[in-house]
Parts: sequence; structure tokens; C-alpha cells
Amino acid sequence: MRVPFVRSLLFALALPSLALAQARPAAAPKPDPRLEKLKVEALASVEGRAKMVQEIVDMLFSFGELGMQEVETSKYLTGILEQNGFRIERGVAGMPTAWTATWGSGKPVISIGSDIDGIPQASQKPAFGYREAMVAGAPGHGEGHNSGQAVNIVAAIAVKELMEREKIPGTLMLWPGVAEEQLAGKAHLVRAGVFKDTDVALFTHVGNDLGVAWGRAPMQAMVSAEFRFKGQTAHSAGAPWRGKSALDAVMLMAQGWEYRREHLEPQQRSHYIIRDGGDQPNVVPQTASIWFYFRERDYDGVIRNFETGKRIARGAAMMTDTQLDTVVMLGSAWPGHFSRPVAEATFENIKRVGMPTWDANDQALAKALQRELSFPETGLLGVVRPLTPPLPNDVVFGGSDDIGDVSWNVPTVTLNFPSNIPGLPGHNWSNTIAMATPIAHKGALAGAKVQALTLLDLMLRPTVVADAWTYFRDVQTKTTKYTSFLGPNDGPPIWLNAEIMARFRPEMRKTYYDPTKFRTYLEQLGIKYPTVKAVTQ
Repeated sequence: MRVPFVRSLLFALALPSLALAQARPAAAPKPDPRLEKLKVEALASVEGRAKMVQEIVDMLFSFGELGMQEVETSKYLTGILEQNGFRIERGVAGMPTAWTATWGSGKPVISIGSDIDGIPQASQKPAFGYREAMVAGAPGHGEGHNSGQAVNIVAAIAVKELMEREKIPGTLMLWPGVAEEQLAGKAHLVRAGVFKDTDVALFTHVGNDLGVAWGRAPMQAMVSAEFRFKGQTAHSAGAPWRGKSALDAVMLMAQGWEYRREHLEPQQRSHYIIRDGGDQPNVVPQTASIWFYFRERDYDGVIRNFETGKRIARGAAMMTDTQLDTVVMLGSAWPGHFSRPVAEATFENIKRVGMPTWDANDQALAKALQRELSFPETGLLGVVRPLTPPLPNDVVFGGSDDIGDVSWNVPTVTLNFPSNIPGLPGHNWSNTIAMATPIAHKGALAGAKVQALTLLDLMLRPTVVADAWTYFRDVQTKTTKYTSFLGPNDGPPIWLNAEIMARFRPEMRKTYYDPTKFRTYLEQLGIKYPTVKAVTQ
């Protein structure tokens, strides 16, 4: 749930602390001829799977599935992994589209994850530098989550082959971030013990550059909850005095929160939608509900605002003589904190791989879209940014990501890879445009190379894993201990987005990618790359 260009802004904000944060760089590892030889082979192996990267990216783009309904996506990905010798466990943590894919044995155990869900109403023809929906009103990959699993799967297969041949001990476990946009999955994976034996977690997320960070991450803690009210029906004109409007309670809760917002600390972010507003105007609504996201810097801040929301809801029920029927926890996330030793090892591999080489068509699409959105026509980035240090405590940011829950249970980093265009608003049709084009393919391939090299470091340089746990114990969790936002009866909301997907999937299915007939998804759709508006003087 992060805007792709956020790293650029945060890097600028963090400049005052950059010198201090990098004052004690990690000592360069001693050259290991065996490791270097395997890294050279891994790079060639990943490069040789460029076609696989493209097919995975394009296939998931064509599915465009929303959170908790990633049925085709999970079936396709587990099929690839099963064919390549991974053991599959489906329905993990009570989520039908969650799974783990495991290969190998012994230590270290490396968990490799990336999100898979899309964005509502983001359907968009790829490679178009302007709005052109594929299926009007349908979901699409307006966050770019169709690309991360390609990074991880190709890297894992390449490293698995080397581990088999060289008899290198260790375990690879791949997993998907289900319903990340609702922050509804990873806390359940943590609670179910998916990461209890993990030594290091490597996560990937689409961006517009190739980078990694350590320490306090640019994400807020969050609770996602739906407040459901219950009233009594009556004829809205004939006997309105006999009705008790649940919708009135919802509207009063929303208004109450708006008045309270002025008196909340400025770093909070909160937003809501009305999920159920009644059936028809001439019937007093018996049921109504409002869905809130409460974001704050830390666990305590979120709990404080969540409890405030509950009190306002109870007050709204009292004012309308209705009942606050239930408060349903739909998702949650801790703020992220990433491992310095693993980030530093990853960054050395980022420098080695470098940014992709963008051609004239790639840059033309990027600049055309930036022009369409009235953003400076900077095009695609061409250089690797420095290793991002921890953010100052007074920096305020908005987004959230439930990888934060994982990061407080096991040393974790997130690798950002450059498969999208700078300057986009996030969660928008424009963020979909690059995600089944050569931009996404090249960026995901670069990410897969970095991921493969880092996996080899973790397998063959035990000090990286040991240092990661020292940092985790002595720095990260010295004064902060993880407590899940989930209560004992909070299960995963597996019904989310079911109605939307049922409505749009039949039409979306007509444009699923068929790699047996078409080289790329653009070829299947008959789209010229790029398709842009003529520049007018």
C-alpha cells in the first residue's frame, strides 16, 4: 500500500541523518572464490529465465484479482513451484488463497515473500499513456503486485539448482502477501506460526528504483475495522417515528470522527467508507456499516485512536436509539523495521546488478504518462540510490504495509525493484500502465538477480544471519516487543471482495494471458508499445 515514488521523497527527508547513519559502515566481507563463482552462475541463470519473468508478470496482470479472491493467481503460482520441486501447503492460516512453497532442509531457513492482490477500478490497458480501461469498473494491478512473485520465484529456482548441485544445506520458503491492500493477511500468517523457524525474511515490493533500507521504515501502524450498526425498519414516510435508522448512526459516527480529528496528533491518518447504507430510501435502514482505517506511528497510538473510534460509535448508537452490533477487525499492520546487516548485504548486490537499461520506448511511455498526469517529465530513473538510512523520528508519513508484522518477528528487509514509473499517485489506473510492459519485465528481472545473490549470501555467509539476529535482539527489539492487534477471535476476512470479483471475473476471464499462443500480453491484446498521445506545441 505504498506509493512507488515514496523512496525518493523519504531519501531527501533523511539527508540530515545520512552521514551519521553511515558513519559506521559494515566491514567488507572477505572474498570467497566459491561464493563469487556461484554468484556469477546465478546471474546467468536468472538472465536465462527472462522469459519466465515476463510470463509470470503478464499472467498475474491479466488476472487482476482483489484481496482474498486471488484464486487464479495462487493456482498459477503454486503450479509453477510444484513443477519445480517445491512442497506446497495451501489454505495457510485459514485463508484459501494463502500458501507456502518449501524446498530443501536444515538451516538457514529463508522466507521469500511478495504481495499478489490488485486495486478496485484500476482496470487499464497496459502500455497506454492515458486512461483506457480494459473492462470498465473492473479491478486491476494499480499497485503493481503482479510483479513481485516473478522476482522471487525465478531467484529461488536459480538458487535451488545451485544448492542441489553443490549440496548446500538450507531451506527456501516462498509465500504470498494475501489481501495486502486491506492489510488482512500477514498478521494471520505470523499468528499461525508460518515464520517461527525462519532465520531471515526477504520481501519484495514494486517501485521505480532498485533499493533497500534499514531501521525505521516509511510506514504507519494501522487497524482496519468495520463498525456495524443495527436498527429497526419502518416506512420512511408513513411511520418514520417507528424506525431506528442504523444509517443515522453511521453518519453520526463519521461526523463525530471529523470533529474529533482536529484534536488528534498530526501524524495520524484516518479514512473511512460507508459499506452498507440501507436498502432503499422508503425503508428506514435496519443495518448500516462504516469501514475505518486508523493509522498512527506505533501500536499504542493506533490502539488509542481505535478506542476513541469505539467510544464515538457507542455514542452514535445512543443518539439514534440503535445498537452497535459488532466491530469486525478486517486487518492490521505494525510499522516496519528492517534489518541493517541484511540490508547492507542486499545493497552490495544492488550495486553489482545496477538499474536496467531503458530504451527509447520505455522512456517515451514514462514521459507521456507523466505529461498526462501533469508531473515533471523526468522519465525512468537510471542510477541506483544510496542505501537508505533510518528515518528521523519526527518525519511523518502516511502509508502502511503488513510486512511490518513479519519484521518484528524475524529479521526482514524489503527489496524495491524498478518496474513502475516515477511520479504516479498510487492505487490508481496510471499505476497499472507499465505493469505488463518491458519496463515491468526488465525491472523484475533486475530484482530477481539481486534476490538470487542475496539468497546465496545468506546460505554461504553465516555471519550475515548471525549479525541480523544480533541487530534484531540488541537494537530493534531491545525496548519494543511485538503484540498483535488481532484478538483471539479475529479470523481472516475471507469474504472481502467476493462480490466485486463475481461481478467482473466473467468479463476479465476473456482477456487472461495465453503464453502458449502469444509471446507477450501486449501481443495478445494487439497493443503497440508504447501507445501515447501526440505532443502538442
